[in-house]
Amino acid sequence: MPGEKQPAVRYYVGVDVGSASVRAALVDGCGTVVAHAEQPIQVWEPRPDHYEQSSADIWAACCSVTKEVVRGVGASQIRGLGFDATCSLVVVDKQFQPLAVNSEGQKHRNVIMWMDHRAASQVKRINATQHRVLNYVGGAMSVEMQPPKLLWIKENLPESWEKVGHFFDLPDFLSWKATGVTARSLCTVVCKWTYTSDRGWDDSFWEVIGLEDLVKDKYEKIGNHVLSPGEAVGRGLTPDAAKDLGLPEGIAVAASLIDAHAGGLGVIGADVKGHNLPCENQPITSRVAMICGTSSCHMGVSETPIFVPGVWGPYFSAMVPGLWLNEGGQSATGKLIDHVVRGHIAFPELEAKAAASAHSIYTYLNSHLDLIKKSLPVGFLTVDLHVWPDFHGNRSPLTDLTLKGMVVGLTLSRGLDELALIYLATIQAIALGTRHILEVMQAAGHDITTLFLCGGLSKNPLFVQMHADITGKPVVLSKEVESVLVGAAILGACASGDFASIQ
Repeated sequence: MPGEKQPAVRYYVGVDVGSASVRAALVDGCGTVVAHAEQPIQVWEPRPDHYEQSSADIWAACCSVTKEVVRGVGASQIRGLGFDATCSLVVVDKQFQPLAVNSEGQKHRNVIMWMDHRAASQVKRINATQHRVLNYVGGAMSVEMQPPKLLWIKENLPESWEKVGHFFDLPDFLSWKATGVTARSLCTVVCKWTYTSDRGWDDSFWEVIGLEDLVKDKYEKIGNHVLSPGEAVGRGLTPDAAKDLGLPEGIAVAASLIDAHAGGLGVIGADVKGHNLPCENQPITSRVAMICGTSSCHMGVSETPIFVPGVWGPYFSAMVPGLWLNEGGQSATGKLIDHVVRGHIAFPELEAKAAASAHSIYTYLNSHLDLIKKSLPVGFLTVDLHVWPDFHGNRSPLTDLTLKGMVVGLTLSRGLDELALIYLATIQAIALGTRHILEVMQAAGHDITTLFLCGGLSKNPLFVQMHADITGKPVVLSKEVESVLVGAAILGACASGDFASIQ
């Protein structure tokens, strides 16, 4: 009615810490991103397979992007805050100050990144124990999980090990920074640390791998208070964190998610009515969410636990409360495409031509492939060129971090055509890897009809089309492209109490 006051719009903030940047979004109650900001973060690579970051640098970036997206919005309209992040390991002392994770003693570099493979010998020994907890990670633990990294620190950096107060998964570090509460998310501890939702920590596992000191301190260093993703943490935002982030003190902060799981949450429940898709009117267990960025993750949920050889899980309530999660993955996808394209001798020519046409290098490559394909579909251009994409080992389903990449069918050509072809063959190889993962999941009992893609690579039409062609499954892209940020905001919305549950 005229003259009646409109209710103020309610907003939720989602913060996503990826491998190379931190992003924030202001999201309304319908799941629409109304403001968005991004800032790069630093990665150190002091030696091969060692990747490190700084938790102070990451937090500073979180504060900067959050302040940007809430500028001009009334404090009372912001209801909740949710974080997601890569599953990197943050190491701090008893006063919560950074501790070095490197032999150079550089304390500010206190984060071992998820993609760091330094703990190869440690993970080999852990897998040799054949301990029962390994059944919940597809039968073999990945070097990208936390126990091998913890063991590496104990064996290689005894000084840091002695001083440790807390080991955090990065998503949990962020909720601690925001609330002062050291509670962990069920998502992180179940997926990367061997916690189980029914039994909790398994003392015998930590003892058999040589980390019995974690058991002795009643798991205080790795977390003995676990919350479900989206549950409110403590009393919300502390005065210090509120000042840092430019948000009102006391707003609800949610227990966090790993970044891929936030992406899965952001797309897997999408409304697909009217598109004639096989998953319409079917439970969400017929869907796989694929989050494609630096690496790719394939998230499938089920009503009952399904054990898939070489695929992580089953993890209970790790992404969608009440459902079991299996997570397949490829360690290098966006990073691999970038590596192949930028390393090619014709890259400077590509860069110049893309700049001249005011397109990104990938948009330019896609149109170049259309030019040279002649009458056949673009996929047939690589009939004689094949890539094996495991340049950074195989995460799923072969679980072999020693695997290397391979290219078969090279010629002496050095031009842009050749670069476009190897780019196409790399994308096809990644899509074939996805098909391999889906086939193994289906053989174990999943019934998958439709793929839901999100993340940076889902913005590349060639990448999306090759996945549809090669898996033979329809691919859904959501209207709101920032699905990971929507997933993080869903957590904040749930913690605020404005919605009864994640679902």
